[in-house]
Amino acid sequence: MNGKNAKAMPLLSHLNELRSRAFKSAIGIALASCIGWIFYEKIIARLANPICDLEAATSAGDNSCGILYINGVLGPLDLKVKISILLGLIIASPVWLYQIWAFISPGLHKKERRNSIFFVIGAVPFFAVGIFAGYLVLPIAIEVLLSFTPSSLTNLVKFDDYLTFVTQLILVFGIAFELPVFLIALNLAGILSGRSILRPWRYAIFGITLFSAIATPTGDPITLFFLAGPLILLYLAAGGISLLIDKSRLKRKNRSE
Repeated sequence: MNGKNAKAMPLLSHLNELRSRAFKSAIGIALASCIGWIFYEKIIARLANPICDLEAATSAGDNSCGILYINGVLGPLDLKVKISILLGLIIASPVWLYQIWAFISPGLHKKERRNSIFFVIGAVPFFAVGIFAGYLVLPIAIEVLLSFTPSSLTNLVKFDDYLTFVTQLILVFGIAFELPVFLIALNLAGILSGRSILRPWRYAIFGITLFSAIATPTGDPITLFFLAGPLILLYLAAGGISLLIDKSRLKRKNRSE
């Protein structure tokens, strides 16, 4: 389908296409979530490690683990479902990232779709690196936040709230690391030039810093630095790569003339 036909596609067809892509993404996430369901105990031990060593507590025969607790009859089931879905989102990222691109690509010309396949190839590893970076930052963020607890008080952490915090932190890092992939894909599609990416660098750096301050659940300067710093470097790298692509494109154009 070329760009002209894509523009002529009725709104209902676009909605049906969107529903089909969303359904395929949901199926992929659901299937991948089964892995999270099976390895629930190991995953929850990893996630809880910044606050409490669950494996050590279990080996010692303790009935509790530090300041973590689960509340309510449905609390354990709700926790297991959320952890399964979180892992499903991560494992199934190649599926839903491809579906996003497949929904966008019919609006591009054939050559643009071929060149911009870079998005599909690059999005998954960058998402994985972002997830891993968020996981590495997690213990630091937890330590900083818990340090504000008064010495005379005990801070009991509901595991459900803790998991929401962990999920938000990790996914924010994963999604944020897609920035250079989007910029280079738009450059390959001929939508953005390298100069147009780098020209507003001051505003871009300010926007990245503002996004990091708003998106991170902690709000502390340390977590902000760990997110904003790599994003700024990735933004500049994407702009530099785009300039090289533009230069190569211009040389090919001059040779053809």
